[in-house]
Amino acid sequence: MDKARVLFLCTGNSARSQMAEAFLKRYAPQAFEAHSAGLEPAGIHPLTVKVMEEEGIDMGGHRSKGVNEYMGKMLFGYLITVCGHADANCPAVFPGVGKRMHWEIDDPATFTGTEDERMREFRRVRDQIRDRVLAWLREQGIEPVP
Repeated sequence: MDKARVLFLCTGNSARSQMAEAFLKRYAPQAFEAHSAGLEPAGIHPLTVKVMEEEGIDMGGHRSKGVNEYMGKMLFGYLITVCGHADANCPAVFPGVGKRMHWEIDDPATFTGTEDERMREFRRVRDQIRDRVLAWLREQGIEPVP
C-alpha cells in the first residue's frame, strides 16, 4: 500500500508544523509520509525541541524548510495549514495537493513571558497538536501506533 503524503504548513516552520509532522510520523508511519514547511522558514525553535523531547521525540533530524522546497515537486494527499497566516497566504492553487485542510493553532513562538511560562505555552500547544493529530487519524479510520 502506498502511503499518502501530508504537508503541514505554517509561517515559520519553527514549532507547530514541526510538531505535527513529528507526531504523524510517530503515530501513523504505516499510513502517512509526513512533511512540514513554512512560508518564511525561521529555524526550529529551541523550546520546540525541548517539549518534543519530553514526549520522547528527537527533533535532531528535523530542519526548517520553505514551502518552495515542495511546491510542484511532490504530490500530497493532504495539505494542512496550522495557522491563519499560512492558510490565508498559501497559494490558492498548490499543484499536486489532493485535499486542503486548516487547523487553527496558536503560535507558541510569539508568546512572551518567563522561561517557565513559555515552556507551559509550548507544552499546551504541543498537547493540542498531538490530540488533533490523533483525532484526525481516528477520523481517517486509522488506529494510531502506541
